[in-house]
Amino acid sequence: MSGIDVGEELGARAAQARALALLRIRSRALAVVITPAAVAVVLFAAGAQGHLGGPVWDGVRWAVLGVAVVVLLVAAAVAVSVARARPALSPTVPVAEEGAPDLYRLVRDLADRLGVPAPSAIALTPDCDSWLEDRTHRAHRGGAGREARNTAPVLVIGSPFLWWMRVAELRAVLAPVVAGTDSSAHPDIAAARRFVRGLDAAVADGSAPGRGALRAVPAAFTGWVARLLLRACREHAAEMERCVAATASMRAQGVDYALRIAAQEQVGLAYAGWDRLLTRVALPAWRMGRWPSRLDAGVVSALTELSRRDRLADGFTSRLGERPACDLLEEPGIADEATSLLAARLFHGGPAESGPDWAPVDWQQYPDEVVDRKWRTEAARLHRVLDAMGVPPASVADPAVPTLARVMEHLAGPGGPGEELAAGIGAAVARDDAQAPAPGPAQQTASAAGADPLDLWGPDPLPLFPLQPPRTGTELLADHVAAMVCCAAVDTAGAAPGLDWLDGPALLVDGERRADLAVPVLSLVEDGDPDPLRSWLAEVGVRSDKPVRLV
Repeated sequence: MSGIDVGEELGARAAQARALALLRIRSRALAVVITPAAVAVVLFAAGAQGHLGGPVWDGVRWAVLGVAVVVLLVAAAVAVSVARARPALSPTVPVAEEGAPDLYRLVRDLADRLGVPAPSAIALTPDCDSWLEDRTHRAHRGGAGREARNTAPVLVIGSPFLWWMRVAELRAVLAPVVAGTDSSAHPDIAAARRFVRGLDAAVADGSAPGRGALRAVPAAFTGWVARLLLRACREHAAEMERCVAATASMRAQGVDYALRIAAQEQVGLAYAGWDRLLTRVALPAWRMGRWPSRLDAGVVSALTELSRRDRLADGFTSRLGERPACDLLEEPGIADEATSLLAARLFHGGPAESGPDWAPVDWQQYPDEVVDRKWRTEAARLHRVLDAMGVPPASVADPAVPTLARVMEHLAGPGGPGEELAAGIGAAVARDDAQAPAPGPAQQTASAAGADPLDLWGPDPLPLFPLQPPRTGTELLADHVAAMVCCAAVDTAGAAPGLDWLDGPALLVDGERRADLAVPVLSLVEDGDPDPLRSWLAEVGVRSDKPVRLV
């Protein structure tokens, strides 16, 4: 027996031992519940045989019986609440076997090579991670029978992996994940996981808002009991999962191990590109009521650009000649669109369906539909705040004409006017955000129940994972002044809105990106010094006294 086999066997035994420890905690809790009833049975049996007689023992017997009945009723109510609590399910896009036969074949072949059960289904998530998810709870089975409890877990794959990785790399990365199905099939480990997930769901259910006092008190008590049990289970559950992961990793070492080491570099690169794409490119579009419908295809462009800029990533683009993993899907465009919409809902809180104020946008339309609209919307808001503050126009002849000169003259004035303007911009942005419809779990598709990926997540409001913390008034003011400068450059100097895959909205002058605008804008906003910005405008050929078109 090799060292890998010995380590795998030891890891499996350690995981099983931790699972049994978790089940013993459940058994001890049951023993505590039935102890008063057992004592009551002993007392009544002793009385029936003529022992422990007299009025005192009769009173003790009936008191213990009352306590036992109350404890059993409370325990039964807690057990029912834990059993009915619905564990949260990761929001994913399901992939049917008819839509990805090659992907299912790859995963099943991988499971055969590893000697483990194949996952029951495959789903995509807009994240750079992959895992197995148990969906055997009655709330997730959709009315299936008892045999569904023995169903293998679902394999969840990060959608950026499919578009960036090659087929061999994806197989190498998924090997340790798929190997985990062997531990999931073990009855003790499966029972321990169900026990811990039920407690976790009961805690979440007990702290959910929106209940009346009649339901909130029992739910809070159930949550308190579940929280006590979770504290006792914490160490064993963490060690069990650690042992399961170690066992799966050892089992997968016999499958594409050398390639997996190289593929892990692509995982880190994909995460970096995905994060930049969401925060710099997708987020401005979401704030404008547009959601990019090809985020996964965009991550390839972002990572290619990152490889070009970063010498540490040299050579990664040569892989693009190999077959991409997204070719394993029959309709990669449809899958990309579904995961892109899910990403917008998770990270921004958009509605579940497209509409006039929430429309998909292609990358070719991004400069006009997102960048130009963003600049002009922010420039219009800036001038509305100036109007509310009573700032005089730069042009006395035509006071209704918005110009960049008005903004520069105000910020360069005495008395530090930037702070007041920043506060006004922050208040205006807050009002506009408050007027937007608040997304939440109630905004679901009109299709049948269960079709929405967020139906089984829970009552948490959207977005579930905000990408950026709230911006300060100075940051917002700098963004609005930069937008005003870009509008003036487009209208008076022949510049154009553009898209940078790593930095988002970009200003193109003579077809080249100008990335040097931030410094002179900050000098004006923070220091009240307009000279750096005036030099920049003169270099580009922007006329600050000319009118700017707003939305």
